[in-house]
Amino acid sequence: MVTAVDPALVLPCLANGDDLAEVGLAAAATDQRTVGDTWARQLEYAPVLALVDSQDADDEDRALLAQLHPTARQVPAGSGELAQLAFAGFDVEAAAAAQHPACALLPQEADEAGVATLAWHRRRPFHPERLYQALEDLCCAAARSRGRFWLADRPDTLLAWDAAGGALCVENAGPWLASLADAAWDMVPPIRRAAAALDWHPEHGDCCQHLVFTSPGLDRDGLAQLLESCLLTDDE
Repeated sequence: MVTAVDPALVLPCLANGDDLAEVGLAAAATDQRTVGDTWARQLEYAPVLALVDSQDADDEDRALLAQLHPTARQVPAGSGELAQLAFAGFDVEAAAAAQHPACALLPQEADEAGVATLAWHRRRPFHPERLYQALEDLCCAAARSRGRFWLADRPDTLLAWDAAGGALCVENAGPWLASLADAAWDMVPPIRRAAAALDWHPEHGDCCQHLVFTSPGLDRDGLAQLLESCLLTDDE
């Protein structure tokens, strides 16, 4: 599984909020995805990125690409190494697990060439109304954001956050493991149990906020303050 990338086009594609149907790229009549969202998922899914030699790409473009998918193997398009990697096999289950919001391999904190990544992790739920009021600012704060979050009025539900091009997709990703009966754990994939164990809290289990924002010119302090303002207070 290989995705070909021109680094100079990463940001313009991420920022493209057009529906696929509007640009003639819809996979079906019911396809409601945007260009930015589809491109982000395509980029982050592939373990190998074939880089086109682009004269328009600069250090900011390359830093953005590296921070969006830090675990990807980057190789020049047309190289012999790419041909070898293309036929080296592909683990579909591992790739799916890496994209699942409960155990995704999310990027870490980074700051290079004007591009920054904020990895925000907290142990108390969001106040639903305050989060709703902040959604527009949160969606526009970064070229790309994703992760999982915990909402006070849905305490047992793991919610997935996926935003690109100013559009946000929120999905129910099933229950937090902390809300399951012990007997139900046997039905949970081992990689999901392992991911929860690495981040387990004695009181809240795997319930948490884990959101990652990546963008050129990212206001990390302002974004962190906005996110903090959406959390429940001690009294609440």
